[in-house]
Amino acid sequence: MERQVKYLLPESELPRHWYNVIADLPSPPPPPLHPGTGQPVGPDDLAPLFPAALIAQEVTGERYVAIPEDVLDVYRLWRPTPLFRARRLERDLGTPARIYYKYEGGSPAGSHKPNTAVPQAYYNAAEGAKRLTTETGAGQWGSALAFASALFGLQLEVWMVRASYDQKPYRKLLMETYGATVYPSPSDRTNAGRAVLAEHPESTGSLGIAISEAVEVAAGDPEARYALGSVLNHVLMHQTIIGEEALKQLADAGDTPDVIVGCTGGGSNFGGLVFPFLREKLAGRINPVIRAVEPAACPSFTRSVYAYDFGDTAGMTPLLKMHTLGHEFIPDPIHAGGPRYHGMSPLLSHIYELGLIEAVAKPQSECFAAGLRFARTEGIVPAPEPTHAVAACIEEALRCKETGEEKVILTALCGHGLLDLAAYGDYLSGQLQDLQLSDQAVEEALAGLPAGV
Repeated sequence: MERQVKYLLPESELPRHWYNVIADLPSPPPPPLHPGTGQPVGPDDLAPLFPAALIAQEVTGERYVAIPEDVLDVYRLWRPTPLFRARRLERDLGTPARIYYKYEGGSPAGSHKPNTAVPQAYYNAAEGAKRLTTETGAGQWGSALAFASALFGLQLEVWMVRASYDQKPYRKLLMETYGATVYPSPSDRTNAGRAVLAEHPESTGSLGIAISEAVEVAAGDPEARYALGSVLNHVLMHQTIIGEEALKQLADAGDTPDVIVGCTGGGSNFGGLVFPFLREKLAGRINPVIRAVEPAACPSFTRSVYAYDFGDTAGMTPLLKMHTLGHEFIPDPIHAGGPRYHGMSPLLSHIYELGLIEAVAKPQSECFAAGLRFARTEGIVPAPEPTHAVAACIEEALRCKETGEEKVILTALCGHGLLDLAAYGDYLSGQLQDLQLSDQAVEEALAGLPAGV
């Protein structure tokens, strides 16, 4: 039996800075707009929701931002994370391609999300916040922020999308184990939630609705702040620790990526992996194809429009220029809860518009088949979210088998699926279905975009 090939970095090489890709782009992304005035949002507009340090990171033009020592101290619990060469999967596919995956499932919460949850909790506690509110889809972000909040003495309330609340009880229990309070969304605890329930009593929820509820509660309490697990610039910047480590590890392996693949929901895992490589590409040192993979049931890249839209369903957030299906879009309750968001990160949307990345959509049956193949060769059960990237890696590797190309394929396995086994059970029993998103559903949601922006 061939030994697993793993590339490790010593703790001394843990990155000391996050990377801000905006500094190297040909043009900056369009600014968020105040929905009332139509003018760019300023720090005072964001102060009720975010600490000053995170607001500064959201708008900074600096290329690198130093990671506080207290954050590094927590990172050391699981970072640097390993880079694996997937030789068993390669052999099973019969491909000449070399497949590498950066494994983020070894964090305390089991995913990449603590990379931003820890600094967000740190900065909020440092500036005197007593509690945080947030939303979560599959529960990975809620679990990560619950873990981080416990370390920094913060109370946490989580609005969990109802579909995932029902599908993933152990995610809820993990959050509660760390000390968080979890509500199904839409809930009867907020005006936003009650409004949805009045019109749709059996609503399965969405991240947009859950964001509305969490923002409403934070905005009404001077001791509370809101934390977001994806989409915003500072969140994606915190995640670049993934790509910075992977750059060094792939160099140690003696390889350069030809194709980089990542799953996308709001964009944090994808941006965290690819931004440091995009820096190298823009500098002319490498030239990989960079491919985002999203669920066909919530195709916020491939069937969206690029427009200003609200980040939440109730229209409480600033207007963000992003690829969107419309803030009123309610996705079907697929098992990959993280990517069930109507919009894409404004920063990634801008990069997509610049032609620097490409995007494809995958049905969930293909993704779970890929997840099983990965588990049965590499031994790690992927969370439903990264199975999208695994499916695209397998597709690319099989193309290499046909053409004989020895491409180097890199992806991030952003979390394990040990708390998602019910989803695999549905697939194995034949109960999991591919949900077809109709053109009419997209058109109806897009009809609700803000006018005149």
